[in-house]
Amino acid sequence: MPEVTKETFRKLTEPAIFTEETSCDCQAPHEKLTISQARRGTPVDRPVRVYADGIFDLFHSGHARALMQAKNLFPNTYLIVGVCSDELTHKYKGFTVMTEAERYEALRHCRYVDEVLPDAPWTLTPDFLEQHKIDFVAHDDIPYSSAGSEDVYKHIKEAGMFVPTQRTEGISTSDIITRIVRDYDVYARRNLQRGYTAKELNVSYINEKKYRLQNQVDRMKEKVRTVEEKSKHFVYRVEEKSADLIQKWEEKSREFIGNFLELFGPDGTWKQVFQERSGRMLSYALSPRESPCNSPPRELSPLRSPSPPSPPTRWHSARPSPPTSPKGASASISSMSEGDEDEK
Repeated sequence: MPEVTKETFRKLTEPAIFTEETSCDCQAPHEKLTISQARRGTPVDRPVRVYADGIFDLFHSGHARALMQAKNLFPNTYLIVGVCSDELTHKYKGFTVMTEAERYEALRHCRYVDEVLPDAPWTLTPDFLEQHKIDFVAHDDIPYSSAGSEDVYKHIKEAGMFVPTQRTEGISTSDIITRIVRDYDVYARRNLQRGYTAKELNVSYINEKKYRLQNQVDRMKEKVRTVEEKSKHFVYRVEEKSADLIQKWEEKSREFIGNFLELFGPDGTWKQVFQERSGRMLSYALSPRESPCNSPPRELSPLRSPSPPSPPTRWHSARPSPPTSPKGASASISSMSEGDEDEK
């Protein structure tokens, strides 16, 4: 790939000039070239002057690609782009979206264009080609029927000055206009929302109210959609947190159950402790501990004397049993009297 110099970069970034009379700086006489000569890079003293014309309404990538092909036809190419005026275009083709001044300015800012020729003719005459010292004309090879002619480039092709370019499928000014017409309601509603008046958009009073109502409905739908998205996000976060809590709870519960079984299970620590304590208590019950042999004897207090042993208690009946005989009765009476005497 050749190195891009400062001069080349300046030419690619600066807007193209407008044609006055002719911008050809070549002092030598303009000799007619063949395509093979131009592709070899001759003549050396001047670039090959290529002309491409069109309407270029709603300038798009299809236009730019066609001009790129025209610019890269030869090693040294000077590309002149002719743009038809509004009057000529409306007469032969139809109404345009952009004005001629807007279309001229759009072409001036295309990097492949060296010169813009405003108010270009609809049909190229030999005088026009000679006046601008044009070597070749670049356009797509499809016959262009217009102004009562089956192909306005027929005489250029017969003269050996026509170089074809390829169209870019899927993009054209007509396609863009078709999209706008198809989605007219959408664009009208959008521009009403941006501040354009119904008069500027050529919209009736009823359609204006309808579009504004639809805009309000769309705003409400957007709010509902936003709330739904936020709700889904909130529910997702709650579910995520719940899953984390459940997982932590399960881990803690398993840990708690394991600790419980370790303490109170069939072979747990608590059972061993209980068995050890039960064994010690049972041994204490079966063989009580003896008192120590070297315990001091119990001494009596000097202030208290030991009380004499009490005589055995004798139980007397409240009533003496009746005598069984007179002799026994007299004996009991005598014994009672002796007792009374003793008490006296």
